[in-house]
Amino acid sequence: MNATSSLRAAAEPNRSLAPPLRLVPDGAAPAPLPAGPCIPAAPRLPMPDEDQQICAISRSTVQAAIEVLAGARAVQQLARRLDDRCLAALQHRAALTRRMPCGASPTAGRLHRNPSVHSVRACRVTADIYEASAVVVEESRVRAVALRLERSRLAWRVTVLEIG
Repeated sequence: MNATSSLRAAAEPNRSLAPPLRLVPDGAAPAPLPAGPCIPAAPRLPMPDEDQQICAISRSTVQAAIEVLAGARAVQQLARRLDDRCLAALQHRAALTRRMPCGASPTAGRLHRNPSVHSVRACRVTADIYEASAVVVEESRVRAVALRLERSRLAWRVTVLEIG
């Protein structure tokens, strides 16, 4: 929008969607607004408790998944939290990680050592879907993890898990 179009819009007040401002003298009650088209209510904002719950679930799931890759935890411990496709992919990646010989690269022996989840951020997509990201700090590297959580009947389940 340039200066000419903004002047033109200001000169044509009938094109405005907002109602004009009404001045009310001090102490006087404002007149009721005329009935107009119904404006739909804003979507429900997530409660802070739900955001905290999603972040806590994401943090514990990411920590456990990295421990599975390190060989310190059995993948079946995540069966209630991950859907079948994510569980199979994590199990496959853990098997490939364990199969790699330690002498293959200088950092191969230090992979997945002392992992800790540094931060977690969650974003509500719909009422029953959240997407979250986490930063995992290990001994020799920093990783990004992305996950998608969907509400099933009684619990939140991870349907997508991407470990960078």
